[in-house]
Amino acid sequence: MWTASSIVSGFSKLCCRSFLNSRKLVLKHNRTFCYNSVKKELNNKPAFSINDYDCIGFDLDNTLARYKIGNMLEMEYKIVSNYLVTQKNYPTEDLLKPIDPNFFIKGLIIDDENGNIIRIGPDGTILQATHGTRWLSKEEILHYYPTLHWHATDLFVENPLQTWNGPYSEKMRTLLDYFDIVISLVFARAVDSIDKLYGRRKVYNIWPDLLNALMYMFNREHYETDTGEYFPEMKKNPDHYYYSCTPNLINWLQELRNTGKKLYLITGAHADFANHTATSTLGPNWRDYFDIVVSYAKKPGFFILERDFIGLDESFKETGPVTNLQKGAIYTHGNWKGLKDFLINSSNISNPKFVYIGDNLVQDIYTPNVHSHCDTVSVCEELEAENTYDYLGQHPDKYFLSSTLWGSYFQCKYSQERTIWYTIMKNNSKICVPSIEYLAKYPLDHQFQCLIC
Repeated sequence: MWTASSIVSGFSKLCCRSFLNSRKLVLKHNRTFCYNSVKKELNNKPAFSINDYDCIGFDLDNTLARYKIGNMLEMEYKIVSNYLVTQKNYPTEDLLKPIDPNFFIKGLIIDDENGNIIRIGPDGTILQATHGTRWLSKEEILHYYPTLHWHATDLFVENPLQTWNGPYSEKMRTLLDYFDIVISLVFARAVDSIDKLYGRRKVYNIWPDLLNALMYMFNREHYETDTGEYFPEMKKNPDHYYYSCTPNLINWLQELRNTGKKLYLITGAHADFANHTATSTLGPNWRDYFDIVVSYAKKPGFFILERDFIGLDESFKETGPVTNLQKGAIYTHGNWKGLKDFLINSSNISNPKFVYIGDNLVQDIYTPNVHSHCDTVSVCEELEAENTYDYLGQHPDKYFLSSTLWGSYFQCKYSQERTIWYTIMKNNSKICVPSIEYLAKYPLDHQFQCLIC
């Protein structure tokens, strides 16, 4: 599916203040409701302990490696909006306005043909929507979607992979992580610009231009040649975009290894940029913490297809297909079956238990759990940013992760109905935590009570 998330995976996985003024409602009531209404049902969930698993896997971006999200979103918005203006001749009035973080929230879905942005519930019901940046009333939503349903998102609810590729991938775009959520505001402002120039259109076709912008921003050649804008900036100023992992997290990884656990890393990033990210966050010896590393894994396909593993030399150049995986090596492409066989043989346990920890709910949670029968743990920074489900903290990027426009990531602002993302986390992950650092605060045998899942 040519979503922004898949582009980021392909090129490095990196791959309205007016609303705020008019709809300035505090989320405290919603969050209190959210916690109290699920507390009883979740108290009966089985506890989770990392110590129960023999093979423990991690995503890199927004999981082990934490970004300074506000700084990154500002850079991404500037690059994409400037591209539309300079390369695709969009008007400057709307697109070059200052960024409005209040419009951002993970899990928004773009309806390119209608120029709308929507949020859906677990059964596909459309809970909230905008046309461009303009908020739609329920009556206006019904004008576009007479049953409060849209066939594309109904298919997504049945199985998110149905819309990952094929004809429906050209109709809807899910914005699932911090590498693509800026697209919601860029798309919305582009719609506003078109409406001002030409009036309301019967059919919009903005996504191809956004796709070109994303391909430009995350073009792998730009990393190798220090051209473009995104990669040179990330390489030049890593302290501006990454948080360093705490010594406590490093010690936790080492303790897992020392107790005989097999640790593996699966990332959508190309190896060279993954190395930059991991070095900037975990330190120069980051590969010592893992038994094996798979880069450019092309999730979610990694978990359901059987692609060859490709070897890499010391400069991360491809050396050709590999049949026998080696401990301590880094590969590209690959597949879950081959990785699992390697870890089983390495562990000397006949039936080891596997868990994978990640942030992208389709690539890292739904697909490995449903299609590969691997337990998962969701990393969701909104837990801390919203101070919800008993996860109290001071998230440094709270301003960018808490929307008074859309409400909580976990439920609709006005109806308090759950979102599809809450349900995917609840059904497909053992627990949901705000960060790996949160897990690392506790002993390996700590029993975590699941407050969300």
